[in-house]
Amino acid sequence: MPTTLLAMVDASIGGKTGFDLFGVKNLAGSFYPAEIVYMPVQSLSTLPDREWKSGFAELIKTAVLSGDDFLDMLAEIKKENLTGDNLIKLIQESALYKGTVTSEDFRESGKRALLNLGHTFGHALEAAAGLGSLSHGEAVAWGIVQSCALGLSLGITPLKRAQKIKAVISSFGYDCSCPNKLASSDTFRTAMKSDKKKKQGKMTFIVPDEKSARIVDIEPEKNYIVEKILTEGYIF
Repeated sequence: MPTTLLAMVDASIGGKTGFDLFGVKNLAGSFYPAEIVYMPVQSLSTLPDREWKSGFAELIKTAVLSGDDFLDMLAEIKKENLTGDNLIKLIQESALYKGTVTSEDFRESGKRALLNLGHTFGHALEAAAGLGSLSHGEAVAWGIVQSCALGLSLGITPLKRAQKIKAVISSFGYDCSCPNKLASSDTFRTAMKSDKKKKQGKMTFIVPDEKSARIVDIEPEKNYIVEKILTEGYIF
């Protein structure tokens, strides 16, 4: 029974459970699907602003993955009214998308990994800031922007799409700039290297492409690309 926007649009769907360990986000966990998910949307009226921001970041992430129609709808509703029927519509769209993806790939052996868009950067930022200092959504929103920068540098993310995604994220009041002090810290680097998606010495990122996103494995000899984004930023 999710009672926050973050849980309704993301955490309660798909059966993935996890917890932080040794300062690393979601290092241990399992897959355990619920038989039914009940969403009491009336509970959302009790949320503080920070919880709303945490949830909207995952909505934006889902919109980026599912295509420009959802992203455009999210941007339009943001201008109109984010309450009532409009909010329920966004929750339904997000839950349906994630439910479809996780049904096709329950144990994250393929497409489900796309749902980690922004999370490799974001989880490391959460760890560097001290778990609980930043909301999950604030970190993921920042991470999505960094993923766009990585996609641009690799020639995967079209410039117009990166700018569109960043504009939507900025419209919700997220900080898109690179916090150099945190991103250059040893804790950040350790968290990046400990990310659960890492395999065979390669760091794994999800970067936006023309219509959705794709999985990119960065070879150790190309880590300098990630380092440059984190230390210098990427203007777009």
